Amino acid sequence: MRQVITIASNAFMELVRQPVFLLLMTSSALFEIFLSTPYYFAFGDEPKLVKNSVLAVMLLAGLLGAVLSASASLAREIRAGTALAVLSKPIGRAQFLLSKYLGLVAALTLLTYVNLVAALLTSRMAFDAYGSTDLFALGIFAGSLVVAYLLGGFSNFFLRRPFVSDAVFSVVAMVTAAFVIINFFNKEGHSQAFATGVDWRMVPAAVLILFALWILAGLALACSTRLDMLPTLAICSGLFLLGLMSDYLFGRPADHGSWWASVLYTVTPNWQLFWLADALATDKTTFHWNYVGMAFAYVVGYVGAALAVAVMLFEDRELS
Repeated sequence: MRQVITIASNAFMELVRQPVFLLLMTSSALFEIFLSTPYYFAFGDEPKLVKNSVLAVMLLAGLLGAVLSASASLAREIRAGTALAVLSKPIGRAQFLLSKYLGLVAALTLLTYVNLVAALLTSRMAFDAYGSTDLFALGIFAGSLVVAYLLGGFSNFFLRRPFVSDAVFSVVAMVTAAFVIINFFNKEGHSQAFATGVDWRMVPAAVLILFALWILAGLALACSTRLDMLPTLAICSGLFLLGLMSDYLFGRPADHGSWWASVLYTVTPNWQLFWLADALATDKTTFHWNYVGMAFAYVVGYVGAALAVAVMLFEDRELS
């Protein structure tokens, strides 16, 4: 168990040291905040449009993060010979893959957390045609990212620490601090009750998106046992698009008794199960967390199957 934790923590630190991870985290959070600033003139549906767009950005950023991180964590190590050096120690290939997956899940969870904080701020900043842009929140959030990068540069220059990883953790801390500060004030800068206007239903919606990203991470890791980054990205993107249409392509024939459609409907990940943007458009004030629990059971089963396939593909992979 200690070996699994060590390899997983090393894999996590290796991923957060990737410049593309820092850029993806920063750009996706900034773009989410940006979506709440323009005038849309959507006839009163502006907050709904912004929330849907924010969740889409969170999902697409996670898709890119899962593929890029899986390729960096496994495919590149196989190509460079690092995986062979690790497996020369008393650790099995299944343990090695599980450790890599745990590190990948931790990195994706960190990415989703930053996007969730930005999404919660976006739900507060969204306005209709009679509102105005929340420049106060926009300035503090942008300033927090600038401070995070300055802290990363300070630790790199004076303490000789890695810039990217320190900047990533600084972004996490500063975005959290910005969220707390912003929610004690309204858009005019006057004090108010904490988190007034924040739609907390974004939290379970983001948790379900995180579950979808865990499935994507398992699929990307299975592809990375044999393929490089670009083929992995192509396959995962194809599975993503196919899963979005699985209800139409396979669900309807399966309801009419088609055996091949039932098999494909079971094998194909159904991303619609993790998409609750339509529920956010209603006026419901409560969320059924038991649905999140059932979705987690689905994730455990699917990720287990994906990792089993990954182990089978990795067992006879030549590493030399």
